[in-house]
Amino acid sequence: MPLKIVYQPYTLRFRKEAGTSRGVLTQKTSWILKVTDSEQPGVEGYGECGPLPGLSVDDIPDFEMQLSSVCDLFNELDLDVFPFNLSIILDQVVPQHLPSVRFGVETALMDIMNGGRRILFKNAFTEGRQGILMNGLIWMGSFDEMLEQISDKLSQGFTTLKMKVGAIDFEQECRILESVRGQFDKNDITLRVDANGAFHEEDVKYKLGELATFDLHSIEQPVKAGQVRLMADLCSSSPVPVALDEELIGYFDYREKFSLLKKLAPPFIILKPTLLGGFQHTNEWIEIANRLKIDWWITSALESNIGLNAIAQYTASKNNSLPQGLGTGQLYHNNFESPLTVKNGELFYDLEKNWTVSP
Repeated sequence: MPLKIVYQPYTLRFRKEAGTSRGVLTQKTSWILKVTDSEQPGVEGYGECGPLPGLSVDDIPDFEMQLSSVCDLFNELDLDVFPFNLSIILDQVVPQHLPSVRFGVETALMDIMNGGRRILFKNAFTEGRQGILMNGLIWMGSFDEMLEQISDKLSQGFTTLKMKVGAIDFEQECRILESVRGQFDKNDITLRVDANGAFHEEDVKYKLGELATFDLHSIEQPVKAGQVRLMADLCSSSPVPVALDEELIGYFDYREKFSLLKKLAPPFIILKPTLLGGFQHTNEWIEIANRLKIDWWITSALESNIGLNAIAQYTASKNNSLPQGLGTGQLYHNNFESPLTVKNGELFYDLEKNWTVSP
């Protein structure tokens, strides 16, 4: 030691336009962190800071300046890192309002602690012996485009589909769901939908009633976050089980997390480590959810394979049987080469494949 950290921006480019209720994405910038140790030449730990535009707490104009300040402070402290002091370092170096930076620094430090091999958690997944069941993500688009995506995901062996709703005409979205249900019942294909907060108080109950006719597993974030009274009502009365997603963003205090879940009592919560502030914060959400008997699953948030790899390994360590949302590695044509491989609707770590992590 001492450890040193540097960063470099990297623009990820989508293979196809990715449509959500918040707009269409064609590219996304992440900042790739590299940690080195002067006493271990050639050993490098990598992490990714990838705030999600329009959603992350740290989607701010001066993000790179604040990231640079975090790196400068880290480098001034001549740090050694061990499992027992990792959380202390994160608390001292990374402000709470930079959750994606905390995730990136945390994963880069975990990587270098484990020899800089991109193996953060040793489990059946990283040993190539077990896959992670996933949902196939259907992006918003025209009626025909969405049907084509569904056909493609089914041909790849996915048995759970997650469809974005709330951007095109609601009746067309219902027609797409009706088309799937006309071919596959709920015992064959599990359907999830994600509204990204697109529904409004005056129409949300009508739309939930219509969606319920398609035997849906759940609906993510039917209305915008922060409407506590309305969301509590929907969590208790919706004919489609509600899964909170954006609702969790911005909560870093344990007591506030507990109070939120106790008050809303959702059937499900969805955990995105990049948006929540890394694995230690995600652990708190899981512990609270388990106490309150709330089911959960984990998803990526448009990270490159560097961030996705860390999230996948963490997810595998939790042994959660629900399909997870980890299919974003296939979205980009300039992603980093990695052992992450999708087969028959599951994510695997292929030990025969190598990493290429230099931007």
